[in-house]
This record gives sequence, C-alpha cells and structure tokens, in this order.
Amino acid sequence: MFTTLRSFLVLALLAAVVAAQPARADSGALSITHADGSRTDVASLDTTVDLQIHGLIAEVRVKQRFRNSGAVWQEGQYLLPLPEGAAVHAMTLRIGERLIVGEIREKEAARSEYAQAVASGRKASLVEAQGANLFRTAITNVASGETVDVEIAYWQQVAFRDGEFSLVFPLTFTPRYALQDAAGLVRAQPEATPDDAGDAIAAAVDATEPRATVAVAAAPGATVGAPTVVISALLDPGLSLERVESSTHALAIEQNGQRYAIRLADDVVASDRDFVLRWRAKPSATPTAALLREPAGDDQYALLMLLPPTQPAAALPRELILVIDTSGSMEGQSIVQARAALDVALQRLTPRDRFNVIQFNSVTSALFEHAVEATARDVALAREWVAQLRATGGTEMVPAMQWALRDAAPAGYLRQVVFVTDGAVERADALYTTIETQLGQSRLFPVGIGSAPNAQFLRRAGELGRGSSAVIRNLGEVGEEMQTLFAKLDRPALRDLHLSLPVQAEVYPQRLPDLYEGEPLLLIAKLPATTKGGRVQIEGQLAGAPWSQQLTLDLHGQSKGLGRLWAQRKIEALDDALRRGGDETALRAELIGVALQHHLVSRFTSLVAIDRTPQRPVDAALQPVDIANADPAGSLAFAQTATSARQWLALGLIALLLAAALQWRAPRQRAFAA
Repeated sequence: MFTTLRSFLVLALLAAVVAAQPARADSGALSITHADGSRTDVASLDTTVDLQIHGLIAEVRVKQRFRNSGAVWQEGQYLLPLPEGAAVHAMTLRIGERLIVGEIREKEAARSEYAQAVASGRKASLVEAQGANLFRTAITNVASGETVDVEIAYWQQVAFRDGEFSLVFPLTFTPRYALQDAAGLVRAQPEATPDDAGDAIAAAVDATEPRATVAVAAAPGATVGAPTVVISALLDPGLSLERVESSTHALAIEQNGQRYAIRLADDVVASDRDFVLRWRAKPSATPTAALLREPAGDDQYALLMLLPPTQPAAALPRELILVIDTSGSMEGQSIVQARAALDVALQRLTPRDRFNVIQFNSVTSALFEHAVEATARDVALAREWVAQLRATGGTEMVPAMQWALRDAAPAGYLRQVVFVTDGAVERADALYTTIETQLGQSRLFPVGIGSAPNAQFLRRAGELGRGSSAVIRNLGEVGEEMQTLFAKLDRPALRDLHLSLPVQAEVYPQRLPDLYEGEPLLLIAKLPATTKGGRVQIEGQLAGAPWSQQLTLDLHGQSKGLGRLWAQRKIEALDDALRRGGDETALRAELIGVALQHHLVSRFTSLVAIDRTPQRPVDAALQPVDIANADPAGSLAFAQTATSARQWLALGLIALLLAAALQWRAPRQRAFAA
C-alpha cells in the first residue's frame, strides 16, 4: 500500500509540476513570468505584413513592433513561422530615428554578439533557424515605455497548380511533437522520489519547448491577449486575371490595369490561421511556359516553369493505402476533416482496387494486416472504422510510414499512399530517410489538414515520395480538394523525367519529380552569365510511352530574388546530404559558404543586429518575456504531448485527491485488519 501511495503522490506531483509550467502553447497571452512564478500581461507585439508579388516571385516584409508597457527592461523571444522555402535575407532594427541593419554571421558568432549586447545593455535582435519554416527571433534591452521595430525580409516563390496561382503566409503553427517527451523520461524512472521526478520533468520541458512559442501581434490600441495581424499586398501578375480571392480571409481589392492593391477587409484579424491568396488567369492568358532571369556578376539565375500537356488515359487498378494521423494535435476540426477526407477516398474505390487503412498516434494500428480487395463489405467496414477514430496521444509517424511502405502491390496495380496529417512533428529527418529508403514503386501523397499545417513537411514528403500534396484548411474544402487529388491519381503521371541544357548549369531540384495533371515543372538554375539562347529539352515517360518537350532559353524576363531562392534550394540539398550521412566537415563548410554569400539564414547562419550605444545600466534587471502563439483555428490541444495545461491541471488535481483519499484510507484499513 505504501508503494501504491508513493506512486500516486509522484504522479500527482508530476501533474502539478507540468500544470505549473508557463502556459505557452495554449494561452495566446503576452506576458512576463516573474521570479516568484506570477505572470503579468504587459508586453505587446504588433505585426504588419507587406507582400510585393511580381509574376512568380514575391518579396515579403514582416514588421513587428515590440512595445514594453511594463516597469522594467525587457527581452522578448518568439518563434516566427514563415512559408516553406522562404529565403530569409534581411533584418533591420529601428529605435526611434536610429536604424540598425542586420548582418549574416555563423550561428555561434551571432549568438556570441547577441549575448555580449545583452550583457552590456545595448539593444540587439537575433534571427536564427529553429526548424522547418520556423525562425526564432529575439530582441533585448527594451526600456519601459519604449517601442522597437524589427523588420524581416524574405523572398518566396509563387505556387502554380491546376491553372491557379497562390501564395501562403503562415500566421501561426501547430506546435510540433518531439519524439521524446517529458512523460516518457519520467516513466523511465519508476523509483524516482518526488523531488527527482519534479527535476526530471522540469528539465524535459525546458529541453523540448522554447521559452516563447511563436510570433504574435496585438492590434494597435487593442488589449493584450488575442493575437492579431495587418496584411496588405501589391499583386502585379503580368497577365490578365479572371479573379483574385482568398479562401481564408475577406479581402478589399482595388484594381488599376493589371495591378491589384489588396488588404484585409477587416483591416486587423486574429492570427489563428494561414493567410492564403489565390488568383487565376483568364483562359486565354493561362501560361504554359515561363522563364525568368536575374543577372549576378559571372552568373545568372533562371526560374523555369513548364506546364506539360495532359492526355486522357484509362485508369489503372490501384492499391490504395490510406494513413490517418489521430494524434492529439489533430483534435477538433482537424480530425473531422481527416475522417471526411478518408471517407471521400474510400467511396471512390472500385471492386478492382485493393486498399488498407492505417491510423497512428503514439501507436500504429491498421484495419487489415495487409491490403485487401475493395469489396463492398470491406469498404463499408472501413468507413465505419474511420468514423470512430478519435484524436489523442503523440505523433509517432515513422512506424506508420514503415507499415504503409512495407508491401509491394501485385503486378498491374499502381500503389498509392495517401498520408493525411497536420505534419506537427519537430524533427522529420527519420521520416524523410524512411521515405527515401523504403518507397520502392509506391508513390506518396501527403494531405495537409487544419488551419495551420506544416507546409514544409508536406512539400518535402511529397517530393521524396514522388507524389503530389494537397492542403485542406476547412471542412468546406474537403470534397473539392480530395476530388482534385484523386483526379490526379486517376491519370498517368509523367515519370522518369530528364532535363538537357545547352550549357553547364546547377539545377534544383536535382531529381526531377513525377508530374501529375495540372502540375508544372518548376526548376531554378544557376547558369553562366554568357548564356543567351539555346533550347531546353525535357524527356520522360507518359502512360508507358516516350514523351518530350522543348523550351527555348530565349524567353526572358527580369526578376529579383532568383539568386537567393536558388541558394535556398541548394542549402536544402546540402541539408539532405548531411542527413544521409555525407562528409559533415565538407558539407557544413559548403553550406555556410552559400548562406554567407547570399546573406541567408540557415541551420548554421543567423542574422544579428546590434546597436553600438549602450542604454540599459549594467546593474538594471532584464526581464525575459514569454510571447505565445495564437491557437490554430478549430484545434483544441497544443502541448508537446497534445494535452493542454488546463487538462494537466485537472489531472493533477484528480491525482492529488486520489492520493489524499488513499492516505486517509490506509490507516483505517490497517486498524480494521488488526
């Protein structure tokens, strides 16, 4: 009984310790955490986003105004989500009339400069890569009542698919799941004392969560609490448009010829979902090819877009493997969307197809051990099974991916894996390696779910899986998006593509993807500056027959930012080579060289801006500030283990009550036995 009582006390203490941690991921508050554990909402951060879109390239500036309304000097930290593939190249720090321009440094050197500025009382800001499309930003030595502006600039490639252009700006993100969470560390120490367990879980929380979780914005004059943002865009598409719209926000649009001034209809909105801007060319103006250039000394950079023609073909029987993420981060509208997406897929199966359904959270399970024929009975069973799925637990993707890829389809079948998830994983290297090594003849089709899915993960998984990805942000899009995806899956893809250029060039992606209906081939290349013409030859296989198409290099148009976008893709390729176990010393040096040359933030380089004039007295205290993100719309759970602080607090109280009851009951039982 004493052992049982001690176990309950340890569990109760652990739950209380977790509940006592600052509510980072599910509070949305801007606050100071004081030494005594109390919190005061005093800090605010206004965010303004300006998008300048010219053809296939956009330059984006994100201005964040940190305003210290507290009584002490402050240092603020937050995570800034940016679009996948964003080439972050510039930062400025404005204090009153003073403007400090950020410089790119190797990461440790930048951290050292920032730490010296913190200690000496000088204002400074630091931007470094935190993970996939997340950037950690810090600003220090902000005086009481003072306002400091931090502006970050990056280049972004416009997406084009199914005849529609689009650009996404993430305003929040679904917190990422770490493979080793705090609870797992505690379970590994069953004989720990309460003090030991408290230390272990506190250390684990510190190790797995940043002090502040995401960039937020409080509207000018608004009360602190609900994060908000202001967005404006100048769209110069270079062709006549049929429509401009957003599926996520109401817009106010002013047109002047072929240029569009766009802003949010509500001026200021909550930052609880991605901002998506879409525009479609008039049918006569829809491009089939484009080539843009940017000269740069002895080199020039080129962006090539080629939209291959499609041809009707009889659909082949398929072996369809449906994988659904049922982890806690999917709770709320995300799991509703995911179930609806799978139901659409199941209803499209025909008797000649084969299928299976796999679900994963902390554990992986499947409806069948292996794929089965799509009989009416088994499809009905699968639809019922999917309808009962609920969101809970962690996001252990690797076992699910291994199960999905472990078999080969019978001869004559196309094997397609549809992987429905919000992509909320912190480290995806093991998953990427699984895809690369076990894909075989399967093709992977990631489907992003939720108001703030991990677009970086979805793109990389789709590229490595030689498939196509889709994103579903609300329930109203489920049917349309899944029908569009399956229209691609029903048609043969352009496979085994090969590119021939008349000159030596470094082209990304290095391995050309399979192309599905409505998808362009997008390539970015570094060419000799003397390249003036010639022909690009694309060859491949379509429905088992040879296919080829040519594009002349005489097509041209000037566009800024191509050099940095090319460098960003090269950095990604070097990161992949490191993940595959390449020569770390040589690859790291090459990656740093590219990042420094093109002034880009990477895993080994950061932006740092230092004010050379000390302002905070060295004996004045500096108070760290936690800045939390807005909850993604429609989601309910945002902790590392997908359990909110309020839930942990409730569990802690329940455990304490149980422990107290057992402690009261134990002496009575012993007395009765005597």
